Amino acid sequence: MSEPLGNVSELRAALDAGSVSSLELVESALARARGLDLGALVATRADAAREEASLADARRASGDLRSPLDGIPVALKDNIAAAGEPCGCASRILEGYTSPYDSTAVARLREAGAVVVGRSNMDEFAMGSSTENSALGPARNPWDPERAPGGSSGGSAALVAAGIVPLALGSDTGGSIRQPAALCGVVGLKPTYGRVSRYGLVAFASSLDQIGPLARTSADAALVLGILAGHDPRDSTSLPDPVPDYAAALAGDCTGLTVGLPREYFVEEGVDPGVLGAVRDAVLELEKAGARTREISLPHTRHAVSTYYLVANAEASSNLSRFDGVRYGRRAESDDVGALFRRTRSEGFGPEVKRRILLGTYVLSAGYYDAYYRKAQQVRTLIRRDFETAFEQCDLIATPTTPDTAFRLGERSGDPLRMYLSDVYTVSASLAGIPGLSTPCGLPGGLPAGLQLLAPALGEPVLLRAADAFERRTDWTQRRPGETP
Repeated sequence: MSEPLGNVSELRAALDAGSVSSLELVESALARARGLDLGALVATRADAAREEASLADARRASGDLRSPLDGIPVALKDNIAAAGEPCGCASRILEGYTSPYDSTAVARLREAGAVVVGRSNMDEFAMGSSTENSALGPARNPWDPERAPGGSSGGSAALVAAGIVPLALGSDTGGSIRQPAALCGVVGLKPTYGRVSRYGLVAFASSLDQIGPLARTSADAALVLGILAGHDPRDSTSLPDPVPDYAAALAGDCTGLTVGLPREYFVEEGVDPGVLGAVRDAVLELEKAGARTREISLPHTRHAVSTYYLVANAEASSNLSRFDGVRYGRRAESDDVGALFRRTRSEGFGPEVKRRILLGTYVLSAGYYDAYYRKAQQVRTLIRRDFETAFEQCDLIATPTTPDTAFRLGERSGDPLRMYLSDVYTVSASLAGIPGLSTPCGLPGGLPAGLQLLAPALGEPVLLRAADAFERRTDWTQRRPGETP
């Protein structure tokens, strides 16, 4: 089995020195994925990746590189479309489906010269927090294969944590990039809603979904975001704002920044003491890097989880109605149209997806819409206003990313409410549409914990600056599974 791949800057230095080629990096990624067998890489494009890597090597030899990611291996979450490749969303209902087009995110990675080596496992249609809700079987956490990597982008997080690839794309609806990043000890960035095009991302909840990177460092995440971000006329929610140089924002310190500490997130009830201690230590490091801290309040936090699962499931009910056995994907055998729909969806969707469709359909139904969905949208507005008020007092907000470290596979499968609470610290930022980042901040009990940083809309430069400053002062992003804490 090959050695783990390093971060992008390390790989670029090796490529520039000629000590390794892009083709060798691809071969290493494929070999390491086979050797570790974490269930994280569910489809490979070995021949195409080798060809693209060879072209990248030729460009490097001629001095015609496209970007800092030229020749770097990446993985895609299985809900992001790539032309001629499967896009199964880890669901039986899309078995055998091949995407006829590239998502905007993939098209921009290709233009940058990045080499896609395969597709990562996920919770079916991005509905879950453990990557156990996958028709392809669960992914495993490289820190302990008996534990979950988080979800729904657990496959992407596991691939980066295990050193199979240095970068992977995920999607974040209520924490699906940040939560697995925390449980796997990597960096995960959810951009501002609309900062990265959703064109070609299979929809779960359209007002919440956002594509973002998982990486070894915030500096790597900044490079990827600089390539992915920007207006796309094919996405009606895409923001027209110009894209700054995110990498240039990494000043190495936090001088002049005020970090808000919401009292609602720093309570001892319901959180692992080791996680809370690691986050508090991380805040002290931010202060040593020049930041000031102050206590703030986000008073509607206690309503965030229930609000999220009303809004997200209602949108899922609408979005997943297109999977009916008529247009594409799985089709059950039946001469009756009604039976065709029922059998296709019964056979094709897994239990968690069915649960969310039922809940979403219920809250949108006559007699319940006002009591549930409309009320949830009103509370969502209050949550967004909480953040607007808080950011009048601070530049950033720091919180834990998750209430505990990675849990054992199967431990929460029979308790959906406990599983949903895995996202208790991440859903508020999704509802507000603001950017959030998780970076490793400790190893309580030998398992990773994450520090979550939140910024105002389009505040990714300051978000990345603070995370990078913290990472330069600590060595948590350098820790690897199997090492002594």
